[in-house]
Amino acid sequence: MYQTIIDQEIKGFSDIPDETIIRYEENCGAHHYERIPMVVRQADGCWLTDMNGQKYLDCLAAYSAANLGHHHPDVVKALISAFKGCYGSVISNVVYTDSLGLFLERVSKFVPQLGPRFGNNGNKVLPKNGGVESVETAIKAARYYGWKNKGIEDGKQQIIVFKNNFHGRMITVVSFSTKQKYKEGFGPVTPGFTAVPFGDLEAVKKAVTPNTCGILVEPMQGEGGMNVPPPGFLKGLRQIADQNDLMLLFDEIQVGLGRTGKRFCFEHENVVPDGLILGKALSGGLVPLSVFVTNKKIMDMIFKPGSDGSTYGGYPLACVAAIAALDVFEKEKLEERSEKQGNKLLKRLKKLETRSPYVKQVRGRGLFIGIEVKDGNAMQFCRQLLKLGMLANDSHGHTIRISPPLTINDVELDFMCERLEKVLIPGIE
Repeated sequence: MYQTIIDQEIKGFSDIPDETIIRYEENCGAHHYERIPMVVRQADGCWLTDMNGQKYLDCLAAYSAANLGHHHPDVVKALISAFKGCYGSVISNVVYTDSLGLFLERVSKFVPQLGPRFGNNGNKVLPKNGGVESVETAIKAARYYGWKNKGIEDGKQQIIVFKNNFHGRMITVVSFSTKQKYKEGFGPVTPGFTAVPFGDLEAVKKAVTPNTCGILVEPMQGEGGMNVPPPGFLKGLRQIADQNDLMLLFDEIQVGLGRTGKRFCFEHENVVPDGLILGKALSGGLVPLSVFVTNKKIMDMIFKPGSDGSTYGGYPLACVAAIAALDVFEKEKLEERSEKQGNKLLKRLKKLETRSPYVKQVRGRGLFIGIEVKDGNAMQFCRQLLKLGMLANDSHGHTIRISPPLTINDVELDFMCERLEKVLIPGIE
């Protein structure tokens, strides 16, 4: 049994009481998240600790940002060295930095050749901060491609997206969300998007018009309910994109970098997109960083001086963290670990599904698993799990999201499954 109480007082950044911290957030912060009344003081590996020394197994990993686990020592060491060596500060983009150059070269080769129909030219990378910024960069790329390469009148470009998508919450992105609360009252919304059911290739084909320039999709949906597409869906999208000269864009902010048991989720179908969006775990969960990656020919066609930019996009500290994080990813073979541990977990959760009167379906890949409940209220179970020392959250209201750090070990898997059984199987003590 994993020890969940440690014999020392935990303070973290401050020793201000939890109730005061919560009051500060309530009084001084926007109420844009529905929070659980828990204040995390320390995070290490797969565990979160509160002021009283109570430990909680983190089964969210900050929505895949902490794939390496919290405060991975190799990434921490790299960041400390950057501070001590005075090479972590933001620098004007009018000059070069070695950290950015090394980061761009590393990512361009870490990702397989994108857009191979445009030639084996290598990849190019455009860095930003949060994932939604790189989503908007991808949208810009598809629109420009439609105008420049397909001759679509500027302002008439259309991109096909999918219902229950989640790509962030900036104005353009929420404009094509099918979740009303993300965009209600924030109009006018940005035009140029057509939403079709996730997994429905026939609907995609019908949505293509002469003004269609791209397809934007999550290879697996996270916030939309932990949805796995039907077999052949990504291959079908690739065929439609090729037949109609569309840019196929994959948003792997949550499902990339080993989360589903492959380096990239699109590898489950041996499909290669024209553009790829990464973020969250890219810098080890310690510094904001995201990227849009595409074929060198496409990047050079679309982006010229002045057509894009970001003060902190790819700044030295973020690049140092990302290089260290990618080193860890490869050294520890985290995609293989995710597949191995995910298979163990999925097998156990499938057995739980047959024994629980509350569970409708268990689905997922790697360590990206959803437990859909029959009454549609997954959050009630998440609150019970928190009392047992396990942090989880709901996805789309009806599904318990299970996505722990990829470094999770067998003892921690046992801990998780024991808590899930206690909550989801009546009579289990």
